[in-house]
Amino acid sequence: MAKSTKPKSLKATVTHLQMTRRPRASTPLPVNLHATLIRATDIPLHFYRYLQWQVGQEWHWVDRLRLSDAQLAEIVHAKTTRIFVLSVDGAPAGFFELSDLEDSTVELSYFGLMDHVRRRGLGQWMLGQALSTAWSSTPARVIVSTNTLDHSAALPLYQKMGFEPVSQNGAIIRPLSDTEILTMVKAPSPGAD
Repeated sequence: MAKSTKPKSLKATVTHLQMTRRPRASTPLPVNLHATLIRATDIPLHFYRYLQWQVGQEWHWVDRLRLSDAQLAEIVHAKTTRIFVLSVDGAPAGFFELSDLEDSTVELSYFGLMDHVRRRGLGQWMLGQALSTAWSSTPARVIVSTNTLDHSAALPLYQKMGFEPVSQNGAIIRPLSDTEILTMVKAPSPGAD
């Protein structure tokens, strides 16, 4: 039996951005798409992990996938967290997550699309929806971070929508090992005996 090897850590440059004014214009939903964006209140943890994996596996979104149920529930079920799920033609297609922080700041914690709906013009529309939702609570600013392992369009899109870079730092990302992926996949479904 072959021994599982640990994936090599990856270096990334993280760019922190902020927006201090509500964007002026919103982007319309692309034509001929049947899309819905619904707030997921009290989101089931297994569904949240599914969204994280389907949207973020290519970009090495691993932090939330490593959390225990209790740790994850504390974050995603907090009153300060708002999660919205995008569906296209009735199937999950992406999500965004907002976190209300102290000092009148809203963080766009996660934002992304699943591969089957990319390149259809949904990214800019959904980001506009995320920003409209973030600004609905009249914060002093909205912040977001992206890194060099994210989709190459992420940073330019954030800047196009009105975010301005405020700082950068280096980071080391440790991808999920095969063992961690198998453990996640084999986790019992809620209500299973």
